[in-house]
Amino acid sequence: MLANPNPTYLLASHEPSLLATFEPVLAASGARIEVVLSAEAALPALAAPRLGLAVIDANLPPAGSGMNMGQLLAAACAEPGAARVPIVLISDTVTQEWLERLAEGVIDDVIPRAIEPAFLLIRLQSVLRMHGMKRELDRLREAAVLNAQMDHLTGVYNRETLLSMLFRETDRVQRMKSSLCMILFDIDDFGHWNSRLGTDACDDLLCQVVARATRLLRSYDLLGRAGKDEFLIALPGCSTVSAEMLAARLRSDVFSTSFHLGGDAIRLSACFGIASSRGRSPVVVLREAEHALQWAKAAGPETIQCFGECPEPEAAPVTFLSSSSGDELLAW
Repeated sequence: MLANPNPTYLLASHEPSLLATFEPVLAASGARIEVVLSAEAALPALAAPRLGLAVIDANLPPAGSGMNMGQLLAAACAEPGAARVPIVLISDTVTQEWLERLAEGVIDDVIPRAIEPAFLLIRLQSVLRMHGMKRELDRLREAAVLNAQMDHLTGVYNRETLLSMLFRETDRVQRMKSSLCMILFDIDDFGHWNSRLGTDACDDLLCQVVARATRLLRSYDLLGRAGKDEFLIALPGCSTVSAEMLAARLRSDVFSTSFHLGGDAIRLSACFGIASSRGRSPVVVLREAEHALQWAKAAGPETIQCFGECPEPEAAPVTFLSSSSGDELLAW
């Protein structure tokens, strides 16, 4: 039988003899058959959500606007979702136009009008099978692309993908003169927990951190894994003050509550570095966020530091031996 249980199949023709041949074969599949008699009626039918197959007579009368078959097929492909529907054309003549449409994937087969029902069933089964294989191939290709973009452990963007997306966000910031902030946070002393609990347990902890952090973000915020235990959040339209407030929420809502591994309760903390884009290269802004994070880690656990507020390193004291002081060291 034909593929796809309980779909709708479209049969478009105004010839009674052709309908009498094709409709029983389509109906034998268990599908609901919708018959239309003109191109004008065929166009909206091709956009139906549960349509699984369209069989269209090349001699279908044109629409009131004079739309011919080529225009009908082009309009059908322009409809949302219509390109996923396999289309079989009924024609005794395989014109150059139909060959081009076959090569473009607009139609899937051209079947002669006088075809025997048994051969018709085989041809339709072949069309549906090939169409299903193409959809599965497209799905696998999309999954492979998505898999290459994501961190395999936590499911957030990997560093390379996030940086690429940040370049696009920066273009938007420059065009719209809007704001963009980055929060880079690193889990404090994660190496200690890795040594104590093992890799698998710490992988679980990282996934829990991501799950908690994600709940605090907007749908258009970007979260990615920048390092082993380091994560980057990009906040479009967010000021530095708002980014500091979010970092404070992350510190309290994500890390103040213990994480659970089996029967153990683990208390983690993190430091946060914040930098503002101001339309500059993401590479520069990320470097500033890294610098701010370094200052935060130097200040101690759970510190939040903005790049513009980073303290300047103090000059090392000057020391010398005085000729009158013997071995006494003087410094200022």
